Amino acid sequence: MRVISGIYRHRRFDVPNTFKARPTTDFAKENLFNILANRIDFEEATALDLFSGTGSISIELLSRGCQRVVSVEKEPEHYAFISKVMETVRTDKSLIVKGDVFKYLERCQEQFDFIFADPPYQLEELPLLPEIVLRRNILKADGMFVLEHGSKHDFKDNPRFVKMREYGSVHFSFFV
Repeated sequence: MRVISGIYRHRRFDVPNTFKARPTTDFAKENLFNILANRIDFEEATALDLFSGTGSISIELLSRGCQRVVSVEKEPEHYAFISKVMETVRTDKSLIVKGDVFKYLERCQEQFDFIFADPPYQLEELPLLPEIVLRRNILKADGMFVLEHGSKHDFKDNPRFVKMREYGSVHFSFFV
């Protein structure tokens, strides 16, 4: 896993072979952040990373200057890896939550400038995720929610859908 830009640029973290997570490819991540850089002032932003997996998006957000990044991951091995990465970079702007994303969303009272979700593509609730996230009022009025998903999902009918970008097998749907 490689950090693309910012204060941790070029840092690499070796993801254990035993991981079940499918990390966002560097190519897709770089393109995503190119789009976001035109919309989000990272140095003023707070972010929520749901289904954090390897923590690749979380560390990229922190590297680019986010004020606070909350990472939610339920797999113990993944949680431990993200914790180790954050300890390595010695940041105090990261909160890692070990738990179920849906339970976290039920009780979350904080609002974020940016929310990212990279659920397992086979997750039964994946088609409902935009509605679940957006109805919770945790996205700030001028914020953005990005959902990573596979090709079989289409969110164009959602009234808060803005666009979809495709990078190989990775699809990002953008909501405001």
